[in-house]
Amino acid sequence: MSRLASLSLLLSAAVVTLPAQGKDAPRLLDGFDTTAGWAATHTDDVSASLRLVEGNTGRAICLDYDFNGVSGAASIRKTLPLDFPTGFALGFDVRGSMPPNTLQLKLIDDSGDNVWWFQQPGFVPTDAWQSVQATSRQVSFAWGPVKDRTLRHTREVEFVVYKEAQGQARVPGGRDAVPAAANRGSVCFDNLTLTARPPEAVPTPAPTANAIFEERAKHVRRGLYPRGFSGEQSYWTIVGVDGGSRDSALISEDGAVEVTRGGFSLEPFLIDRGALVTWADVTTTQSLRDRYLPLPSVQWTKGDLALTTTAFAQGAAGASQLVVGYRVDNAGETARDITLALAARPFQVNPPTQFLNAPGGTSPIHDLAWDGHALVVNGTRKVVPLQATTAFVASGNTPKMLSERLDAGERPATRSLHADDGFGQGALLYDVHVPAHGHVDLGLVIPVKQDDDVPLPADAGHWLASHADAVAALWRDKLDRVAIRVPTRAQPLVDTMRSGVAQILISRDGPALQPGTRSYSRTWVRDGAMMLEGLLRTGHEDVAGEFIRWYAPHQFTNGKVPCCVDARGSDPVPENDSQGELIFSVAELWRYTHDRATLESLWPHVVRAVDYMETLRTGERQAGRLQGPDRSLYGLMPASISHEGYSTKPMHSYWDDFWALKGYDDAVALAGVLGQTDRQTAFRASRDQFRDDLHASIASAVREKGIDFIPGSAELGDFDATSTTIALSPGGEQARLPKALVDATFEKYWRAFVARRDGSMAWKDYTPYELRTIASFVRLGWRDRVGDLIAFFFADRRPQAWNQWAEVVGRDPREPRFVGDMPHAWIASDYVRSALDLFAYDRASDESMVLAAGVQPAWLAGDGIALRDLRTPYGRLGYTLKATGGKATLTLTQPIDPPGGLVLSLPSGEVKLRRGVTTYTVPMEATGTATKPPRS
Repeated sequence: MSRLASLSLLLSAAVVTLPAQGKDAPRLLDGFDTTAGWAATHTDDVSASLRLVEGNTGRAICLDYDFNGVSGAASIRKTLPLDFPTGFALGFDVRGSMPPNTLQLKLIDDSGDNVWWFQQPGFVPTDAWQSVQATSRQVSFAWGPVKDRTLRHTREVEFVVYKEAQGQARVPGGRDAVPAAANRGSVCFDNLTLTARPPEAVPTPAPTANAIFEERAKHVRRGLYPRGFSGEQSYWTIVGVDGGSRDSALISEDGAVEVTRGGFSLEPFLIDRGALVTWADVTTTQSLRDRYLPLPSVQWTKGDLALTTTAFAQGAAGASQLVVGYRVDNAGETARDITLALAARPFQVNPPTQFLNAPGGTSPIHDLAWDGHALVVNGTRKVVPLQATTAFVASGNTPKMLSERLDAGERPATRSLHADDGFGQGALLYDVHVPAHGHVDLGLVIPVKQDDDVPLPADAGHWLASHADAVAALWRDKLDRVAIRVPTRAQPLVDTMRSGVAQILISRDGPALQPGTRSYSRTWVRDGAMMLEGLLRTGHEDVAGEFIRWYAPHQFTNGKVPCCVDARGSDPVPENDSQGELIFSVAELWRYTHDRATLESLWPHVVRAVDYMETLRTGERQAGRLQGPDRSLYGLMPASISHEGYSTKPMHSYWDDFWALKGYDDAVALAGVLGQTDRQTAFRASRDQFRDDLHASIASAVREKGIDFIPGSAELGDFDATSTTIALSPGGEQARLPKALVDATFEKYWRAFVARRDGSMAWKDYTPYELRTIASFVRLGWRDRVGDLIAFFFADRRPQAWNQWAEVVGRDPREPRFVGDMPHAWIASDYVRSALDLFAYDRASDESMVLAAGVQPAWLAGDGIALRDLRTPYGRLGYTLKATGGKATLTLTQPIDPPGGLVLSLPSGEVKLRRGVTTYTVPMEATGTATKPPRS
């Protein structure tokens, strides 16, 4: 949730209250005849001013703004207390000149924390005055901690121009990047009025297209509409090329394929002996090629008949081709004549419950044109069959949609269709003869570039197989750079880790690492920093370097690091973890690559980020706090909403502070690398003072709140172990924090986890960011609990064979809900980092590399485990480890030499390995803690 950094105007004004009589007459709230009381405000690096001009009646106020290449907002704001009737209409006059942006009218209550708003996206004012009206049904609650969200009274009014991305510009610096068009202009306002209306007289918004089809799905048999329109939660996964987020496709668990972000889908049906077979009539299973490669398949099975849909993408980002293969299998003793219908439908795979940034549900199809070679949808996207097509059929929305007509045995053949309402559907039909114990392969190609020539191959099956083999080989090269051999029972851990790396790569838009391709197709430095670490450890130094070199220049002129960047530019929302995450990313890239030229080019960004953190923390070191009720706030990073749990009201989040401390630590180290002695001394002094303030704050919060754990925020004393994980990794602060507090924090998490797992605690959903706790438990030495965490979280991969997590996991897998992106690449990175920590992690307290701390004893039977080419700051690491007769044997196949040496962690304890010795045999189980390396 974004909040605008608007300035409060402490001006008194009379409350405007409507009289009991004459409620249908507009009441003038402000005539804009003077600028008195109005102030122009703006976010970082945006320019804004106001001026008085001739109005529609009398005078008016104009807001002149310039976004100066960044994201954010410009506004005019006034203290204007208002009491609202139950039903009303707000009105105002507007004119001006600007490119399309979101126009907002915001109403802020006395606390300043609760906001209601009316929004008009894509608003373009005209030269002439026009009237805008917002009814009580159109003014909605925006954000804030209040429980009762009924609009009754507000104190301030704000008119806002919020920047939108212009045209189809790519993410700045991404592939096909173009210079951002100037976004500047003037918007003038006049005659703000309020009209009371009986609630029943306020027009009810028309039902949405999604609501219409959800209602229609209730009245036909299940399967004629996608699962997401049928009252059931659906699941899906991503299909794309490395760096090709913008053109990525989705395939649903039921086999429908959304061809591009927000686009139409291709949904398969079978017609068998005159009966239409849908996803609801079959047994469905999912798979990935070789268990981990991003070539997903969905198989339908009904008796002896099966249909397998496989999707993959080939080519370069920005010019890729989506390929969808269909195999019809006949396991019976006699041949079968089957019709495969591949329907272009006005539905996304992204279901109607998805509302954030890229709303799911319908996707308009206005035009379909079939020329015998390709089906062109809306004149912009072509679908090219790899085999001759029996027929093309199409239908509008009424009286029945195409699926209903096919179910009734109709075949409405045509060459083209136009649908004014955007609900057209068409289907390519294939009448195929499938021999006994045989199969028939068919396929489609959907290119990003519409001038791509896709010739008809002699054999569709051979073409599909050869192209899929080539794509699989490319992905193996990207995903097999770290080799991990484990027993069969542990193989899903490794497969899911590799799939997680693929999800990160497909979700990125050129150099821009993104947590998702739909709801979260923006780049947060927070998510990017943690993805960057996973990429470095798995051999993707090039991708990590591209990311941070692209992101760093988006820093604001005052040194503030934007929380995120998208096609609009740098986002100004204050999230005070951002500076630390940028510095960490620069330092991490240096640690793994020792690329001094890159470090030197990024160093100015590090310095400016530290300077900005200094401004933030010193502003919180108010002497009066040391003895007052705000003792725990002293010296911290200011309150922010970087932690999503505090989006309703900013808090002093320890998440921000642990990231800031990590940034200070890394800045000290980088200054030393570059020989910046004076800066290193200054950074060290700031770091040490901040560390002291942070630890004192935690102690104060624990004491004031009467708790025995590290809270999520200083004000609330709330419990959030998933947030606290950052203190351990990558924060490296574990050894400095009170052990009793650290242990109690994660013990409390463990007890709640067990209650949730065992069903003794009610719960509805959770976010798999909790995967980070696996790495925390490894660092705490709680090996015996790690397996339980993994088993629980792995059961919530949906579908399990696709090795992924959504942002939100529900207890009831079929209860419809917003789930964020599937897969969610930040969550994937949390798992990648935790999975690698099982085998080796870099311990900050003694600068050692700890081996096998999360490896389960059962994995060491037989051939045991083997690791090779794991990237570390000290080179590539490899070892084998197996157990026989109660003893474990470690062989270092790729030794490394960290400053603190290598440490082998087993149930029997830790063994410090002697430099130069590569083979060790030690007891497996505890007979006392081994502290010295045995002779070998």
